[in-house]
Amino acid sequence: MSILSKPHFHDEQAAFEHLEEVLWSGEPVCPHCGSINNATKLQGKATRMGVWKCKDRYCRKQFTVKVGTVFEHGRIPLHKMLQAVHLMASSKKGISAHQLHRILEIQYKSAWFLAHRIREAMASGDLSPFGSAGGAVEVDETFIGNDRTIKPKGQKRGRGFHHKHKVLALVDRDTGKARSMVVDDLKASTLGPIVMENVAREARLMTDEASYYTLVGRQFAEHGVVHHNRGEYGRGDIGTNTIEGYFSIFKRGMKGVYQHCSKKHLHRYLAEYDFRYNHRAALQIDDTARADAALKGVVGKHLTYRIPDRATA
Repeated sequence: MSILSKPHFHDEQAAFEHLEEVLWSGEPVCPHCGSINNATKLQGKATRMGVWKCKDRYCRKQFTVKVGTVFEHGRIPLHKMLQAVHLMASSKKGISAHQLHRILEIQYKSAWFLAHRIREAMASGDLSPFGSAGGAVEVDETFIGNDRTIKPKGQKRGRGFHHKHKVLALVDRDTGKARSMVVDDLKASTLGPIVMENVAREARLMTDEASYYTLVGRQFAEHGVVHHNRGEYGRGDIGTNTIEGYFSIFKRGMKGVYQHCSKKHLHRYLAEYDFRYNHRAALQIDDTARADAALKGVVGKHLTYRIPDRATA
């Protein structure tokens, strides 16, 4: 039996109950006053589905489990939104908005915006430094897409990397977690502070021979360099093969599934791939647990359709 045959993927009442269980664990939380387990569920033919009301000694306002989450004001049935969360969480290389539009039988624009809501939920916001236990942290950069706002002098469009989007990523070997971000350029003055902020000083930094890592590498316990220009891809435990594996999944998905992406949305696609990588099967996390982890990230985030590149907490 398919996991998508579960009741909360097809029944609206079951969908509300499932989201309440994931977010509240049996203790309703009022998004207006913050009180916990002090609300009563309203029932009756004239009552909207899933409505709760704070008790008299609190704010007395009504709410549902969707209020204060990325699902707030969503016009798509909740059970379809839960299907979309599961599909995005269980698809290793992602699932396109057109595919969601066909599977969920909703408009393409609605599917596109729903996918961005889910990506916003997948963004962890965790900024704790990698390698705090003295482990190895791999750092590398890659290029993707075509930044149409840049016109390199003396170069034809499509050649070199100057016109492409630049992505910097880090992978902590001990925890198996990845963190990636969009950068404007590959200067030492740009990448150095980012690496310093995201990697603990006691960590062992692993990079390729790029010159912009030379100075910042001196700030860590060790700086292992692998020389790709000499045909070297590893020397003992020194190498960047783990992060190259992350990039391979990211690029196959972006080129094969999403095909293209503007710079203003790229950070949210990176959050999607970071999330799936950090909740992958190799870390003993299955599809159901991954989808529930994505649902737990919906709280405290809001996204508007007209300005989807800006989210408010």
